[in-house]
Amino acid sequence: MLKYNIQNYGNVNYMVHKDAMGGFQHFVKRLFDIVFSLLGLVIFSPLILAFSIILLFSDGPVIFRQERIGYQGRPFTIYKFRTMRVDAESHGCIPRLEGERNMYLTPFGRFLRAHHLDELPQLWNVLRGDMSFVGPRPERQYFIDQINRETDDYRYIYLMRPGVTSYATIYNGYTDTMDKMLKRLEYDIEYLDNRNIFTDLSIIFRTVFSVFSGKKF
Repeated sequence: MLKYNIQNYGNVNYMVHKDAMGGFQHFVKRLFDIVFSLLGLVIFSPLILAFSIILLFSDGPVIFRQERIGYQGRPFTIYKFRTMRVDAESHGCIPRLEGERNMYLTPFGRFLRAHHLDELPQLWNVLRGDMSFVGPRPERQYFIDQINRETDDYRYIYLMRPGVTSYATIYNGYTDTMDKMLKRLEYDIEYLDNRNIFTDLSIIFRTVFSVFSGKKF
């Protein structure tokens, strides 16, 4: 059940969403992010090294970098292992539709994407504080502008650090259409209204289960 206040301005009702997570829980969440991102970087360092060496022998950079919009609307650079050919951006932006993306995926990139291993470098984003393990997936300004033409609710996303995973990631999958973007926004605002440490742990466990069960998202 969504928690929100309704404020009346003139004859128009506005739903005002608030962060359900208090100050102490924010501290615990950030501490969790620091400890487990650092631990993850150590544990997965052999894989990170192996993938980096493999990508060194292909055309293009090892790490894919892209500007995304994060906490309080501030831009940051997100890091992933490169999974596409270097000509994927030849038309000015990364292909959004799944069919378009598949055309540009490299064979090794397809393997990384299938097992979500391309996102291992985001452990560095989490450690830096750009992201959290759980939170709304960070979007590019170009697509935020499109969402803002449909609704003014995206501003609530800026109340949270973007995440590596979320309810929307698990249940809404890859957002390649406006309908999916708006549905993802609903999931993310519901998370904002109800989140706590236990919901974060639940999302993490569900994500791990989904990855190991081979679920595509």
